[in-house]
Amino acid sequence: MNMPSAYQSLLLEKSIHYLAQADIELHISKKRVKNINFRLKPHKLLVSVPLSISSAQAALAIEKRVPWAIENHAQVLEQYKRKRIPLKDASIADNTLLLWGVKQSFTLSHDEKIAYYRQQLSEVVPALFKEWQPIVGAHANEIRLKKMHTRWGSCNTRARRIWLSVYLPAYPIECTEYVIVHELCHLHHANHSRAFWQTVATAMPDYQYWHNMLAGKTGQLD
Repeated sequence: MNMPSAYQSLLLEKSIHYLAQADIELHISKKRVKNINFRLKPHKLLVSVPLSISSAQAALAIEKRVPWAIENHAQVLEQYKRKRIPLKDASIADNTLLLWGVKQSFTLSHDEKIAYYRQQLSEVVPALFKEWQPIVGAHANEIRLKKMHTRWGSCNTRARRIWLSVYLPAYPIECTEYVIVHELCHLHHANHSRAFWQTVATAMPDYQYWHNMLAGKTGQLD
């Protein structure tokens, strides 16, 4: 590719400028890798460029990735923040009992509450997966419940194993449905790319409402 050095520099400066407006710094490094790799971190876009790739090719690739970085930066910041804050919520910390978002007339100790939530979740999970797996077009080999303090769900894509937090029954059941959809979509896309979120939105058009509800409780999704 024969690109004038002046135009190449202008292209790179343009990318740096737009990223800076979104409070993102561009870091480029030459490495022994096969492809140009992009990693978006809080306030940083890390670009690993193969030794065989010219500066002109790198500049063009970076320019194409700038909109993606700006669009996803807020989500990266939110995920980073949630990783550093343990899951805490009044419905869990005290004796108040919420079941599927509705306050109950009786109270339980913390340990009793966990056992109760585990039982409630185990009763609804089979039907929810049966409903959502055909919609997402992905099936889990194994579903497990776990007392997770920093996340609502996780997915081992290789084993096709999905974990759900036992704290989910404190919130409306649609939140649990969203977590199930989220983790099932990881069986199509292992990361949180634009394609991943499009898959989530196709399966569950109103997912953002339930996502925001859980995001306010400092849990996270893998």
